[in-house]
Amino acid sequence: MGHLTAKGGTRATAHPPRPGRGGAPGARGTTAALHGQRLRHRDPDPRTAPHGPQHPGGGYDITARTAAKNAEDAGLTHNVEVFNLPGAGGTVGLARLVGEHGNGKLAMSMGLGVVGAVHTNNSPRGLGDTTPIARLTEEQDIVVVAKDSPHETIGQLVEAWKADPAGLPVGGGSSPGGPDHLAPMLMAKAAGIAPRDVNYIPFDGGGELLASILGSKVAFGVSGVGEYLDQIEAGELRLLAVTGPERVPGLDAPTLRESGLDTDFTNWRGIVAPPGLSGAERDKLIALIRKLHDSPQWKDSMEKNGWDDAFLTGDAFGEFLDAQDQRVATVLKELGL
Repeated sequence: MGHLTAKGGTRATAHPPRPGRGGAPGARGTTAALHGQRLRHRDPDPRTAPHGPQHPGGGYDITARTAAKNAEDAGLTHNVEVFNLPGAGGTVGLARLVGEHGNGKLAMSMGLGVVGAVHTNNSPRGLGDTTPIARLTEEQDIVVVAKDSPHETIGQLVEAWKADPAGLPVGGGSSPGGPDHLAPMLMAKAAGIAPRDVNYIPFDGGGELLASILGSKVAFGVSGVGEYLDQIEAGELRLLAVTGPERVPGLDAPTLRESGLDTDFTNWRGIVAPPGLSGAERDKLIALIRKLHDSPQWKDSMEKNGWDDAFLTGDAFGEFLDAQDQRVATVLKELGL
C-alpha cells in the first residue's frame, strides 16, 4: 500500500455510476469547471460558470483562476467569472453542481480531495452524479514548517513526531480523506505511528493553512507544491520533503523514500460539470479545455506551479474517477479511518 497516485484503484466504487454517464443525465464528475470560476465563450452564449469548493488560496482555487486567466489570454473565452463555494471538503460545491442539472455553463475545479470528502462526509452526492470533463494536472505534496521551526530536516521532524504524535499537530488544506490528509497518514504509517494517533487539523484550502503554519498553530503542514512556492522562495516557509517518487526540479528537498519513509503520494486536479448535459454540450466543454491544455499560456503556468501534465478527458476521465473512488475507500479502510 502506501502509494496513492492518479493511477490507483481496483475495487468496486462506493458510488456506482448512474445511467447515462458521459453527458447524459447522471453522468459522473464532481462539481468543477475550474474551482470557483465561470467561463464565458466568445460566442453569444451566456457565460459558462465554473466554481471551486475551497476558500481563495487553495489548490482548486489556484488551478481555476490560473486556467481562467490562461483561457482569456489565449483568446479562448472572455469575461471569465470565478466564484468559490467552500464547505465540507468540497461536497457543498458538489451538491450545488449536481443541483444544476443540464446547465452546460457551469463547471467545477476538483480533485482527489473531493473524492475523499464524499466518503468522510457521507455525502449523499458522489462523483457518479456529475459529467466528467477532464483531468488536468498531477502534483506532489510538500512537507513544510515555519522558518523558525526547530525542525531543520524531515528526519528531525519525524523523530519528534514519533516521540509525541499528539503533541505535533499537522495541518492540511483538505478535509479527512483528501490529499493533504492522506499524505501525512501514509507518512505516519511508514514511520510506525498509528494513523489514529496523528493530530491532524483540517483547513479549507491552502490559504487558511498557511496562516496557521506561519503562526505556529501547527507543527508542520502538508500541501500542494504549487501553493507555497512564493513563501518558500521568500524564506517564510522551510521545505523539508516532497511526497512523490522523484524530486521536484528546482526544489532543494528530498523525497520521503530518500528520507527513510517507504511511501509516496501524488495528487491530481480536474474539471467536472453538472449531470444531464447533452453530448454536444459536453463535447463543447471538452474542446474548450483541450484548447486550454494545448495553449502556451497553460504550459507556462504548469511549469511555474510545478504541475505535471495529466490530461485525460470524457469517458476515460470518468473511468479514472471510478478507480480513484475505489482506491480512496480502500486506503481509508487500511488506515483504520
